[in-house]
Amino acid sequence: MGSFTSIGIASSGLTAQRTRLDVISNNLANADATRTADGKPFRRSRVIFRPEEQFRFYKTPFLPGALDRGVGKGVRVDKIEEDFQTKPQLKWDPTHPDAVKTGPQAGYVELSNVNIVNEMVDMISASRSYEANLTLINGSKQMFMKALEIR
Repeated sequence: MGSFTSIGIASSGLTAQRTRLDVISNNLANADATRTADGKPFRRSRVIFRPEEQFRFYKTPFLPGALDRGVGKGVRVDKIEEDFQTKPQLKWDPTHPDAVKTGPQAGYVELSNVNIVNEMVDMISASRSYEANLTLINGSKQMFMKALEIR
């Protein structure tokens, strides 16, 4: 394990959380969109993370089995997918141009499936994770500077 591995792991977290914040911002910006380019209401997007491959540490007699699983190399964005499980919200507005004209939902407008409260909670979580990774980078940097001063 190199001396800069912790910075590499934390920087992968920074990149992943920045992508997550971008997706959340897009969701919030389109929360009131009733029609996209394909003619359907906007669908909330979400980020799926995947851990990077792990590397193995040496075996230690002091903690048998503790390091067998290895340590990860960080995280990466696996994909950004639309949420098709949550149904779009319905709002009664027969004068709206996107209102359903016929059928049992006549007069209703299909809004996006974005829940503002959930998006704000996700945004706080992503920003806190971003701050934690940034704190880790700054701590590692200070540790390296102290090691240089000792030398």
